[in-house]
Amino acid sequence: MNGKIELTGMEFHAFHGCLPEERRDGNLFVVDFSCDYDISEAAVSDRLEDTLDYSSIYDIVAREMAVPGNLLEHVAGRIAAGISTAFPELEHFSVKISKRNPPVAGVAAWSSVTFRK
Repeated sequence: MNGKIELTGMEFHAFHGCLPEERRDGNLFVVDFSCDYDISEAAVSDRLEDTLDYSSIYDIVAREMAVPGNLLEHVAGRIAAGISTAFPELEHFSVKISKRNPPVAGVAAWSSVTFRK
């Protein structure tokens, strides 16, 4: 029984970006994680060890969001690498990072990068 496990709207004040003010002041970032996962055992057992512990996913995301990077692509790649290492059984998942009010010459509420494995 395949299902989808998602952890969305993880908010972090972080210091990613290429501009000095982005590194100095930081910004609001929102991270979303999604994966397809066999939930059949957990659907019957009601045991955490039979499913994907998304608190571990959160910990990986939080750890990598605390390390400044120039590009969202790089940060998303680091998060994906950490998830792949911790959960090698995950063949397909996505990590989306969104930056509020990106530094552009106009109005843009968010910029986003999505990493898909």
